[in-house]
Amino acid sequence: MEIITSKTLLIESLAKHIANKQTIGFVPTMGALHNGHLELVKRCVNENDITVVSVFVNPTQFNNKHDLEVYPRNIDADSNLLSTAGCDYLFAPSANEMYTEAEYNSTFEFDFGGLDKVMEGAFRPGHFNGVVQIVSKLFDIVTPNKAYFGEKDYQQLAIIRRMVKLLGYNVEIIGCPIVREESGLALSSRNALLTEIQRKEAQHISAVLKESVQFVHQVEIDDLCEAVKNAINKKEQLKCEYFAVVDGITLKQINNWSESNNIVGCIAVYCGDVRLIDNIRYK
Repeated sequence: MEIITSKTLLIESLAKHIANKQTIGFVPTMGALHNGHLELVKRCVNENDITVVSVFVNPTQFNNKHDLEVYPRNIDADSNLLSTAGCDYLFAPSANEMYTEAEYNSTFEFDFGGLDKVMEGAFRPGHFNGVVQIVSKLFDIVTPNKAYFGEKDYQQLAIIRRMVKLLGYNVEIIGCPIVREESGLALSSRNALLTEIQRKEAQHISAVLKESVQFVHQVEIDDLCEAVKNAINKKEQLKCEYFAVVDGITLKQINNWSESNNIVGCIAVYCGDVRLIDNIRYK
């Protein structure tokens, strides 16, 4: 595996594979890699000739400076994991390599079609502007045939699909299922910030979501949402920021079960100071 920090060098390195008509798969990450990331990488390796993984903690998608500062980073551990998973290129640029000063001081504009106004977008203003900004930059550099994203970040995946369509990228977006611990807790880089007690409490999030499935069609959606939030908040370390039952494509809130054939429940929960997200498919 080759580790590259220069976008120019990565473009030059990939050019020879493109000239040889080899397919390029891409997994964008912010590092602190876990088995969830590795499942994306393994699938990418299996489905493409060349696999590129980026590790870049993107400053423009953090609306909370403290969150950016404490976000876990371990490039040596990430490199070792990627090497054993069959990655060909690890792209680990600096912030200055990816952004000009002018880009730092301005907001990236994009037509989200309303996808940025709900859930994560409502509580993290500007977050998805930064996501689209960095992913579009990475796509321009890597020019992948396929790109792999985890479904844990469900809203992000929907927005990336819109970005690809509106900006005309010739890349297939592959959504991959959530990878969970045995306890049910969705794997996340932020889990590394949890204490042992908090990790045990955080397991309650997926347990409540799983239990809620049995009430589909039996109760009104508003009542289900209230019950889920109340169940989460009963745990001392947990505080539910939002729980929304939405159409799986438009992300618009669903008011009754017959309204859509694609229904997903999305949640954000603070476990102490650590913010965790998860989701579950209802239909």
